[in-house]
Amino acid sequence: MTDAQAQAQAQAYAGADAGKVVAVTGASSGIGEATARRLAADGHRVFLGARRTERLDALAGEITAGGGSAAYRRLDVTDAADVNAFVAAARERYGRVDVMVNNAGVMPLSPLDALRVEEWDRTIDVNVRGVLYGIAAALPVMRAQGAGHFVNVASVGAYEVSPTAAVYCASKFAVRAISEGLRQESPDGSIRVTLVSPGVTESELADGIADPAAREAMKAYRAVALPAAAIAAAIAYAVSQPAQVDVNEIVVRPAGSAQ
Repeated sequence: MTDAQAQAQAQAYAGADAGKVVAVTGASSGIGEATARRLAADGHRVFLGARRTERLDALAGEITAGGGSAAYRRLDVTDAADVNAFVAAARERYGRVDVMVNNAGVMPLSPLDALRVEEWDRTIDVNVRGVLYGIAAALPVMRAQGAGHFVNVASVGAYEVSPTAAVYCASKFAVRAISEGLRQESPDGSIRVTLVSPGVTESELADGIADPAAREAMKAYRAVALPAAAIAAAIAYAVSQPAQVDVNEIVVRPAGSAQ
């Protein structure tokens, strides 16, 4: 790293207490919402994206009323142009984008022989293309700044496969591979990359399971679940580290869980 690059990086990440501009996808509920609340409470400026703008409006209002800084824009992560516009809007509002939290995801589980091809496509579009589009939109901005940080939310499904979850797990394996590739492509350390893989977590993720057998199985699987705030705390930890520290992977499970 050159002296100029080091100086730019140090200025961009002046320390854990320096408020950063954090863009969060899938921010209308679950992990995304909890992350927005936690990071705003930590003094960061959050820019929120999701399709349900009424929820974003309420969340941004609560954060602002509590003394934090938040703004939002409707976002469909399956639309590359929309993700570009989302990042551009964050930059226009706050002047930069320091952290991109690629959190939006879906989990429509079913056995492969159910042939729910449209669900497979949706899973790939949101869970894989959505992350790639987030990288494509934010990486040039971060390169120009001289520093940046991607936090990609995967799952314990990025490390193991279970029946009905083949496509979902494949999408999370892909997020893991993409994250590691991006990390290796920044040898000067100016772009930090964190993969956060939650175990069973309280969220609306399972609400989209249309297959009856998979839906019932998931009820039992999710009997013990982490609060979304626990994953938000892991993300906050990674974001809070000084410039020379890159937290690469965090796996968070309910205590005693094998899943």
